[in-house]
Amino acid sequence: MYIIKVKGIAKIPDYVQLRDDKFTLLAYFRVDRPDKSLDKLGYGDKQEYIMKFIQDLPFGQIAKIEL
Repeated sequence: MYIIKVKGIAKIPDYVQLRDDKFTLLAYFRVDRPDKSLDKLGYGDKQEYIMKFIQDLPFGQIAKIEL
């Protein structure tokens, strides 16, 4: 799975995109509200690990994460 962290501007908040190996969009959520999106994908139990990874990721970069 790939993670992209997108920097918001003005009133638009920061977002995260989760994409599969074919780069299909799996989830798109605000950095401060990942709960429902990760639960829907079945990664609710790995939320802490994913959010730590997202915090360390610079804006605008694509990173591969193994879950």
